[in-house]
Amino acid sequence: MNMIILDDHPLVRKGIRTVVSSGQSINVVGEAANAKEALRLLELTKPDLVLVDLNLGNENGLDLIREARRSGHTCKYIILTSSITRSELQLAQSLQVEGICLKEAFPEDLLYAVESVARGRKYYDPVLMGSMMGDKSHSEEQELSELTPKELEVLMSLGKGLSNKEIASALYITEFTVKKHVSQVLAKLVLADRTQAALYALSKGLVQFEMQR
Repeated sequence: MNMIILDDHPLVRKGIRTVVSSGQSINVVGEAANAKEALRLLELTKPDLVLVDLNLGNENGLDLIREARRSGHTCKYIILTSSITRSELQLAQSLQVEGICLKEAFPEDLLYAVESVARGRKYYDPVLMGSMMGDKSHSEEQELSELTPKELEVLMSLGKGLSNKEIASALYITEFTVKKHVSQVLAKLVLADRTQAALYALSKGLVQFEMQR
């Protein structure tokens, strides 16, 4: 997997390169200090993965990802950050960012995140997500009330472990519509993926655990 590193600090880029290059399948093909350099590298190297620093001085890494998506680049993205706001997390999810890793993570955690995304999985740092879940505990009822009736039904269906196809059949909607509802549920509840949504539904008593065949 060919990879680009975007960070405005040379020493940080060097450290990241050392860590990820220890992986068997990662090949760092370029480094960039700002969004303009990154976009140029994207055009030249067509990487599979870009590791993006969230805070790039006066720039935000999410703006780079949004512009790259708009330009048609289909590579995967991992955000590297010391902290992230709720709105930034929601934007990252709406941009379908594949991973978020804390800068305070151990080198092996960063390598695990990169290799997980390389294998087609998502990686949202558990420490970060745990903190976000804790911060929002006081407003969970309000956030749950923001779901539309159909989104609530989709959340309950996720809690039952149903696939998009099964949810579409049960709710008499298309799979495309299910995907849109799932995205909205994840964004509104600040959840990383459908697994977290299922656990959320179970924890809130929205659905009883059912043994699947």
